[in-house]
Amino acid sequence: MIDYDKIVTEKARSIKPSGIRKFFDIAQQMDGVLNLGVGEPDFFTPWKIRQKAITVLEKIKTSYTANSGLLDLRRSISRYLDRTVGVKYEPKDEIIVTVGGSEAIDLAIRACIGEGDEVLIVEPCFVCYAPMVQLANGTAVTIETKLENNFKLTAAELKEKITPRTKMLILPYPNNPTGAIMTREDLEPIAEVLRDTNIIVVSDEIYSALTYGKDHCSIASLDGMKERTILINGFSKGYAMTGWRLGFLAGPQPILQHILKIHQYAIMSSPTVSQYAAVTALEECDADVQKMVDEYNIRRRYLVSAFNSIGLPCFEPEGAFYVFPSIKSTGLTSKEFCERLVYEKRVAVVPGDAFGECGEGFIRVSYAYSLRNLKQAVKLIGEFLDDLKKEREGK
Repeated sequence: MIDYDKIVTEKARSIKPSGIRKFFDIAQQMDGVLNLGVGEPDFFTPWKIRQKAITVLEKIKTSYTANSGLLDLRRSISRYLDRTVGVKYEPKDEIIVTVGGSEAIDLAIRACIGEGDEVLIVEPCFVCYAPMVQLANGTAVTIETKLENNFKLTAAELKEKITPRTKMLILPYPNNPTGAIMTREDLEPIAEVLRDTNIIVVSDEIYSALTYGKDHCSIASLDGMKERTILINGFSKGYAMTGWRLGFLAGPQPILQHILKIHQYAIMSSPTVSQYAAVTALEECDADVQKMVDEYNIRRRYLVSAFNSIGLPCFEPEGAFYVFPSIKSTGLTSKEFCERLVYEKRVAVVPGDAFGECGEGFIRVSYAYSLRNLKQAVKLIGEFLDDLKKEREGK
């Protein structure tokens, strides 16, 4: 009988499952759960994008594209980045179209990180970065941001973690799970620390289209930073195209020429129909994105106010579609709170420590759901808090 423990690598066995998926799976197995745990827009992909995909299928444009993606799409991405973040990229050799933002992150890490290299990861953050660094034989070094700094990275925190082995900084703003953003004024001191180093920045800007009151700023737009930044973005969040699996990265050609080789061997090319549709997204759908942002903003303001009113202090996010309220007053850990909430009140949210140890004491709640569902969830969470209070008073 085969011994699978001898087949699967120690590295694969040591990677922890996603804390997000755990609570998603629990919710899937229960009836009547209000699931606010998954970061997926509840909007339909805009009709113009879907219509383009239908036309492409009718014309049977379903063969492979160039490894780096359709040139028309790369040109559209170049124009998009120029008008949104003020950075010009050459379509032919500074942009690669990927299978979602996740592949772009993986490619950047695998192309740059090897044995002994250290990667600075700003936390709380999306769950994939550290495992990808681990698979590349690198060492993940966390930089814990703080509520008192609005979950922004500071130059002092960055300097403290840099060593001779530091090779990369992963900068995830607008941030999942906190909703924090970094303005130009916030980013300039970070850039000043990095300009005289050999550290490459991976700037994960997948939520760049979703900001409230302030425009997104990319660190690549600062003086001297384009040459030391790999900018990552995609279509899943801003255009409600999660299942289309399309992202991109833009950066220095001396790095991208090697990233492209990994992409060639692992993927070949991104989904063809999705690429044609994405051209339409970038060229014709700004108004559709703005409508979604306006609706998210209504939900954002409601949730921040609602959580504060029921006794869970809530940081006010300026980007993405998550709130990150504190549950420390309940005396429960983040996992305990989320487990009891889903089983007792049928509301699923994600424990903050799924996004790093400094997320303990918080929960992530997505507002990529209807206002009606959000109001019902807050009502049930309020009842849960009342139950906890009675439980404590009865002891």
